[in-house]
Amino acid sequence: MKNQGNMMKQMQKMQKQMEKAQEELKEKTVEATSGGGAVKVVAAGDKRIIDVQISEDVVDPEDVDMLQDLILAAMNEALKKVDELTEQDLGKLTKGMNIPGM
Repeated sequence: MKNQGNMMKQMQKMQKQMEKAQEELKEKTVEATSGGGAVKVVAAGDKRIIDVQISEDVVDPEDVDMLQDLILAAMNEALKKVDELTEQDLGKLTKGMNIPGM
């Protein structure tokens, strides 16, 4: 019984730590570029794209496909970095536990 009570307290503590870490992630940002910096995407830690900057040099009405590819590449890289940031921050709390999706 005593072990169960301690385990419940530890789980509640970990839940509060997870909630705090998730809130802190919302405040963090990552940046990714493509095309040698021609396209820059900034994403928040909760996977919101918060800024996209496109250099005028890559805006070519004759080659819209290239611009679309650069934007997609930068966005995908930004989201990958968010996943890495999440794993880094939340992984500390779930390390050694077998929790799917964490």
